[in-house]
Amino acid sequence: MTDRDTSAGFSDDELAALPTVFHRGLFDGRVVLVSGGAGGIGRAICLLFGRLGAAVAACGRDAARLARLETLLRAHGVACSTHAMTIRDPAQVAALLDVVWERHGRLDVLVNNAGGQFAAPALDITPKGWHAVIETNLTGTWYMMQEAARRWVARAQRGAVVNIVTPVTRPRVGIPHTAASRAGQVALSRSLALEWAPHGIRVNCVALGVIASVGLAKYPPTARPSFTHNPMRRMGDVQDVAEACVYLAAPSAKFVTGATLTVDGGQELWGDFWPLGRPAHFRVED
Repeated sequence: MTDRDTSAGFSDDELAALPTVFHRGLFDGRVVLVSGGAGGIGRAICLLFGRLGAAVAACGRDAARLARLETLLRAHGVACSTHAMTIRDPAQVAALLDVVWERHGRLDVLVNNAGGQFAAPALDITPKGWHAVIETNLTGTWYMMQEAARRWVARAQRGAVVNIVTPVTRPRVGIPHTAASRAGQVALSRSLALEWAPHGIRVNCVALGVIASVGLAKYPPTARPSFTHNPMRRMGDVQDVAEACVYLAAPSAKFVTGATLTVDGGQELWGDFWPLGRPAHFRVED
């Protein structure tokens, strides 16, 4: 596959026409639930699983955006349902999982894509801001995994969980709340992969570098020079993320659990990411 222009996100038509290494029908008869499905990355994940034959359930907080996602999926022949809710409320999560089983009859794959963050100096992060990020990224992911697993175990059914995280081996100046929550997700995923292996439930993570999507608009212009600070000297795209999720959810990864697949163009090997721009103290003159 040739490199694609990743300077901006894809239109709906472009996204639906992107080539994939996976064959159509791979997920025939399967049901996939994607949180944060109406965002740029979530939209790509939903559409790729749908193109491969899955029925897709997507959840998020914005009913209008979910409605647009459902229109897109149905236009491409994808059986789907969308559900406006928040993963930060355990009662709403439990109700969502019940509705998915009632509507689709089963669940095979859970992709925890919903998340949130904002860049700020650590000294300026308020208790409210801290809790919002931790509760969405870590606690919400936990609620979703636990409720899905309870139903899989009760039905003696196998399942696969894919959690979207960020790489955790390097510090993240400007987003310490995100770093803490994502590291927690990875540790939680590894623990549950071990505990739930006897039930045939696999739990893996996809750790993202800088991906060209609408979410990048949240960062200040001073952050942009570090967006391509990786060995490939470009950003990834949403299809890179979707294909990583499919790989971990499909039989291609039937012997993979407790793993983290890093999709970052090698940024963790060489490079750094400064969400607020590189501070003067850390600048290196040529």
